[in-house]
Amino acid sequence: METSTDHPEKKSKEFSRRNFLKFAGGTMAAMAAIPSFFQVSANAQENGQRQVTWDGSHAVSPHDPSKPNVYFTQDLSSEGVQKIYEKINRDIAGKVGIKLHTGEPHGPNLLPMEYIKNLQKRIANSAIVECNVMYKSPRRKTNTHRETIKINGFDFCPVDILDEEGDIMLPTGAKEFLDKQADNFGGKFPFEPGIHLREIAIGKHVLNYDSLLVYTHFKGHAMGGFGGSLKNIGIGMASGKVGKRMIHGDGFPIGKGFLERMVESGKAITEHFKDHITYINVLKNISVDCDCNAHGAKPTCNDIGIIGSTDILAADQACVDLIYQMPADERHDIVERLESRFGLHQLEYMETLGMGSRDYNLIEI
Repeated sequence: METSTDHPEKKSKEFSRRNFLKFAGGTMAAMAAIPSFFQVSANAQENGQRQVTWDGSHAVSPHDPSKPNVYFTQDLSSEGVQKIYEKINRDIAGKVGIKLHTGEPHGPNLLPMEYIKNLQKRIANSAIVECNVMYKSPRRKTNTHRETIKINGFDFCPVDILDEEGDIMLPTGAKEFLDKQADNFGGKFPFEPGIHLREIAIGKHVLNYDSLLVYTHFKGHAMGGFGGSLKNIGIGMASGKVGKRMIHGDGFPIGKGFLERMVESGKAITEHFKDHITYINVLKNISVDCDCNAHGAKPTCNDIGIIGSTDILAADQACVDLIYQMPADERHDIVERLESRFGLHQLEYMETLGMGSRDYNLIEI
C-alpha cells in the first residue's frame, strides 16, 4: 500500500492557516485549469425482523444492542424506500433538507425519480438541498445548475441550492483530535501528513434547516473509490467556490489526504445536525462512476437493495460489505475502483474521528 509520500500534495497559498492544520509531509500541484469531471446468512430475530450476516462482513450476530441498527430491503421501489425511512426517521422534525445528488444533465445511471418523489411528498416541510460544484459543469453556477435540476426531473418540489447566497464556516469537530496529535507527536500521526481541516465552508442556507435526510445513490467514484453517505455530505454540502476547493486542493490530487479532508468536512455536517440526521443508501445502478460523470460507465454489478441507518459509518460500511459479498464477476469492477482509490480509508478515518461504528446489526425488512 502506498504512503503519503507516494502521492505528495502541495500547500496552496490561497489556503489560510486559520482554516487548515498543516502537518509535515506533502505538497500540492498548482492548478493550471479546472478540469471536467469526465477528465479527471446467519439469521436472528428482532421484533419479527430478520437479521442477516455473512463471513467477512461487519454485521454482528446475534443482535447486539450496543451496536447501531442498519436496515436492509431488497425491495427496490418507492415502497422499499419508504419502509426504510420509517425505521430511521425518529428524530427528523422541523424543516427538513433532503440532500441528494442531482447529477449531470441526462446522467445515464441516476436513480428512478419516483423513489425520492414519493418519499419527499410524505415528509412535511421538506426540500431538496444541493450545492454548486467546482469542476467544469452546468452545475458550477446556480442558474445553469437549476436548468440541470429541471432537465433531470428534480423540480417536482422546492430545491434549495445552499451556496446560492454564499457560504458559512462550520467547525469540523476534528480540531481537538488534530491538536492533540500535534501536541503529542510520537513519530507517526493516525492520519496522512498534509493539510487537514479545522473548519469547512458550507452553503449558508444550511442554517435554515432543522434536520437532514441524506439520500444517496451508492456507487463508485473516480476520486473517492466509492460515493456513499459520507461523500454525499462531505463533498456535496461544501460550497462550490470555497468549500470544495478546501477539500480537493489544487490539481484535484487523489489519495488518502483528500479522503481525510472529505471525512472531516462530513463530520462538520454530522456535528451540526447531531441527532437530527439520518441516512438512506440505494444500491442500484452501481456504476464505477459517480453521477457527476455525465458519461458514467454502464453498471456491471447487479442491483442489491436499500440500506438505512442513523449511523453514517455503519450505513456506508454495510454497503461496502454488501458489495464484497456479490459474486466475483459482478463485484470485480466496483471493487477495483474502490481499492485503487483507497476507498476503504473513508471508513477507517470515520472510525478514527469517532463518527460511528463499523460493526452493526443488519436487519432485513
